[in-house]
Amino acid sequence: MKHIKNIRLGNYDYSQNGYYYVTICSRLKQPVLESKRTIVEECIKSLEEIKGLTIDYYVIMSNHVHIIIQLQNCSFKLGEVVRRLKATASKKVGTKLWQPNYYEHVIRNEGALNKIRQYITNNPEAEKIKVEEFYSEKSR
Repeated sequence: MKHIKNIRLGNYDYSQNGYYYVTICSRLKQPVLESKRTIVEECIKSLEEIKGLTIDYYVIMSNHVHIIIQLQNCSFKLGEVVRRLKATASKKVGTKLWQPNYYEHVIRNEGALNKIRQYITNNPEAEKIKVEEFYSEKSR
């Protein structure tokens, strides 16, 4: 059995108030999300039924989604929010839709938040994001 590496910050409380940037890839990175766009979008929007959670911004690509989630006195940790999204979408589609795990980034300031929004809007095809650029002196 393949071991899935834990990529979360060791001592960070993922229920803390703030903004979180999340990327979730489709199973085997297959380009299936375009055909499931309506269902995935409904599931993303339904997360706002969770008290203390706001979807700030999102985009659905063919094989992944980018979401900025704001937690404000939310009773759930980020991992539980993502788990619920993945489970609900997979159940509605009728098949395992997502690959294990997800990428997350704790957004630490307004400048980074704006740059991530800009990235999601202007460059959704990019394969890699250089998180350190959000906090560089040049980007302020």
